[in-house]
Amino acid sequence: MIKKAVLPVAGLGTRFLPASKSIPKEMVTVVDRPAIEYVVREAVEAGIEQIIFVTHSAKVAIEDYFDHDFELETILKQKQKFDLIKEITDILPPHVSIVSVRQPQPLGLGHAVLCAKSVIGKDDFAVLLPDVLVKDNSEKNDLSQMVSRYTESQAAQIMVEAVPDHLVDQYGIVDVTRTPSVGESIAIQGIIEKPTIGSAPSNLSVVGRYILPVKIMHLLENIPKGTNSEIQLTDAIAMLQQIEAVEAYRMQGQTFDCGSKLGYLKAVLHYGVEHPKLGNDFKQLIQELKL
Repeated sequence: MIKKAVLPVAGLGTRFLPASKSIPKEMVTVVDRPAIEYVVREAVEAGIEQIIFVTHSAKVAIEDYFDHDFELETILKQKQKFDLIKEITDILPPHVSIVSVRQPQPLGLGHAVLCAKSVIGKDDFAVLLPDVLVKDNSEKNDLSQMVSRYTESQAAQIMVEAVPDHLVDQYGIVDVTRTPSVGESIAIQGIIEKPTIGSAPSNLSVVGRYILPVKIMHLLENIPKGTNSEIQLTDAIAMLQQIEAVEAYRMQGQTFDCGSKLGYLKAVLHYGVEHPKLGNDFKQLIQELKL
């Protein structure tokens, strides 16, 4: 089973300036919780028991958020704010641990994953890019489905979603022999980075969720470095595909790119209207705007 997940959070978040100048972009709130919590929850729901943050010295707020704040808990207890105590202690289940490792230089996603090698050890693992929120109300979320498929087939899994044909040049697009059904995995022939419109092999874009065998670490250590000495995960996946099957899993949920300002606003709207306490009032507020 997949029990470890790597979350690369060392990026500077330039797309979210000026807010990310002093606040990690992962800590920007979506309704009443930081974006990173939604990603951690997604991983935990899929059975992950160890979250590995690949981080940067400016991102300690992320680690602090998932740690216990005994002073705050004591004050809330004295004030008999037991509902708030439950909210902050439920952020991370007790059986889930957090480990942080530093990425000394921004040398690509593959390098960030490689920084977690000592913690991963001999275990296969998941990678979740924290800019992307996956909203999935199914009983078994998409990441869980990927884990199940990996356990069954032992083929690396890459989450994909269909995008409009006129937007394929903005994404990494998988090459497949046919379009899989929602919730289905299919072997890929390769990944084409930002193909020109009209030349894309499909309209299935890579989302930012992966289930990978531990051997990917060896491949990351040995692939040729690209521009600015960066190590790219897609290059290692291409090498992996030469020796064994790699599959694309077509997701059933919906994604929000919270690394972009518009994507973040979309997430706030969608999560806001479904919030258990604020949802109805938020819907009424939207209606009052008469857009």
